[in-house]
Amino acid sequence: MSKEQYTNRLIAETSPYLLQHAHNPVDWYPWGEEAFRRAREEDKPIFLSIGYSACHWCHVMEHESFESSEIAQILNEHFVSVKVDREERPDVDAIYMNFVQMTTGSGGWPMSVFLTPEGVPFFGGTYFPPSDYYGRPGFRRVLESIAHYYEHRREELLRSNDEIVRQLQRLSEIPSSRIPLSLDLLDNAADGFQERFDPTHGGFGNAPKFPPSMTLMFLLRYHLRKPASRALHMVEHTLQKMAAGGICDQIGGGFHRYSVDAQWLVPHFEKMLYDNALLVRVYLEAYQLTHRACYRRIVEETLGYVLREMTHPQGGFYSAQDADSEGEEGKFFVWEADEIEEILGKEISPLFTRSYGVSSSGNFEGKNILHVVTPLEKLARQFGFAEADAAKMLHAARQKLFYEREKRIHPQTDTKVLTAWNGLMLTSFAQAYNVLRTPEYLSAAQKNAAFLLENLQRDGRMLRTWRDGQAKLNGYLEDYANLIEGLIALYEASFEEKWANEAARLANLMIEEFWDTQDGGFFFTGASHEKLVIRHKDFYDNATPSGNSMAAAALLKLWHLTGDRRFREYGSQVLERAAQMLKQLPVVFGYQLCALDFSLGPVSEIALIASPANQEKFLSVLRHHFLPRKVVAAKPPAQPAGLALLENRDVADNHSACYVCKDFVCHQPVYTPEELSEKLDSLAS
Repeated sequence: MSKEQYTNRLIAETSPYLLQHAHNPVDWYPWGEEAFRRAREEDKPIFLSIGYSACHWCHVMEHESFESSEIAQILNEHFVSVKVDREERPDVDAIYMNFVQMTTGSGGWPMSVFLTPEGVPFFGGTYFPPSDYYGRPGFRRVLESIAHYYEHRREELLRSNDEIVRQLQRLSEIPSSRIPLSLDLLDNAADGFQERFDPTHGGFGNAPKFPPSMTLMFLLRYHLRKPASRALHMVEHTLQKMAAGGICDQIGGGFHRYSVDAQWLVPHFEKMLYDNALLVRVYLEAYQLTHRACYRRIVEETLGYVLREMTHPQGGFYSAQDADSEGEEGKFFVWEADEIEEILGKEISPLFTRSYGVSSSGNFEGKNILHVVTPLEKLARQFGFAEADAAKMLHAARQKLFYEREKRIHPQTDTKVLTAWNGLMLTSFAQAYNVLRTPEYLSAAQKNAAFLLENLQRDGRMLRTWRDGQAKLNGYLEDYANLIEGLIALYEASFEEKWANEAARLANLMIEEFWDTQDGGFFFTGASHEKLVIRHKDFYDNATPSGNSMAAAALLKLWHLTGDRRFREYGSQVLERAAQMLKQLPVVFGYQLCALDFSLGPVSEIALIASPANQEKFLSVLRHHFLPRKVVAAKPPAQPAGLALLENRDVADNHSACYVCKDFVCHQPVYTPEELSEKLDSLAS
């Protein structure tokens, strides 16, 4: 019996994750008033299942339980079942994840939560096997128990509803702070990261290990303030270990979600747009600071992967790729030793297998996850090759394996376009163009920004998600904040004023829609959003920057570009609100630490008045200086100044001038790239 025998309401959705469940025998509803109205009318509890398309265990639970006619019968008789894509509805996911973590001590996906018809949670967990298994209660037994309790002992079950709501509200807040914003907070954070640093494998803490991109960005900034600290060592050691590990796709480029071990070897094979966006930025910054070619290579390979596999023809970036293909986790990415020998031949395969740790026994279920075990210099010496020749041979071998791998069945790609994640990748492409001057990167950034503004706006307000020509759902704080930062980065890459103007317009709308006028900080959802159990705030940086962290960073940059003091006031208030928790738990504030570093300054404000050809000469100097605390504006001579940073600055006779100021204190302009280089060196010392 094919599962297409059944079709439920999810068939009308655009989310690939929801569509994966459209033929379950479960009578699924998408999140919305229709489901809650039915629950109220029939006096049934709601079963809420939250996951995402690239989640391996979400697929497992679907196959084991949601495709089961027996389990579907229990759900359909006793519950109203609601399926949510956490990437489309992070507002819903955050509220109920807090509940699951609060009541069970842990969380994850798939997330399974039982709610009253009013949306108040009363029981939750994550993955449930269909039957009791290794200490985990079976899903069938859980459903029958909750149905019984809800029907016969409801008062006991729901007695703590009001207290649950109060606790959820408290979890979304952070305590008021009277700690001043100072360099001491940066020192405290750097000390905390030093204590957690893994000196052997890089990264922080033990397995599983997630790419600590935002922490590494902060440590690069801290290195500029304290060159004698170990900040740069922690960054470089981690970047090199990740680049050599199985978490990095050695054949196709890009990074997997996380490593299940401490040494970055065995990944969870899904690939997420946001991880790759953030990793591009930190590798790019490390390249700009150190000029190590290996970091540039990682940037180029990762962006190449995104352009090849994660980009819609109209310019939007896709969300994720699955860990599974053909029903097996990692099958697309792993290799057998004899398979590699057959493809590469007996002459090249020994060099390749020595370099990438390939063996007949394998390192993952009898197969091989490619990872660099022998440095190029040592490898060339062992085989008697010149280092450059060995590098060319390995490159050619990787290309052969790539073309062979392309013949396999690919993991499924989640082709929805999310504004927030696109904003992150927009920033990465724009900044990559600024540093590497690859025209394809600027083109991708411009095309992406145009796509988002044309397709994910309604009446001037941002929407969350787009797929197959349909855009929907109100944008969240992170959608606005990430896009604003991306538009600022695109302005600094292209100096097209329209991008800065759009960033300022969205910033004013973000303040109007999301700011908490009573307690400060930004809410996750806008004032016009549907009413949920609570209206929460998100300050902690997790897999992506929190909306508040990104908003603070973007608003402070806009202040320096536009001169609008409101942007400084709101950005600073976010940092002040979070200072107490930032001191206590810096590990969850990686991006906010970057915003704080920018706020504490000094910030270099660079105004460039030059023809496009001469602009390029000055910009070539900027590319060779890692200046994270800077904003740059430019225009040709005699063109009206659209931004405050460019006002009252011009030159005669088509000459060029570059004005370098620090925190609104200006120095004499410089007129040649050589003078600019000297000025930047003097300001850095």
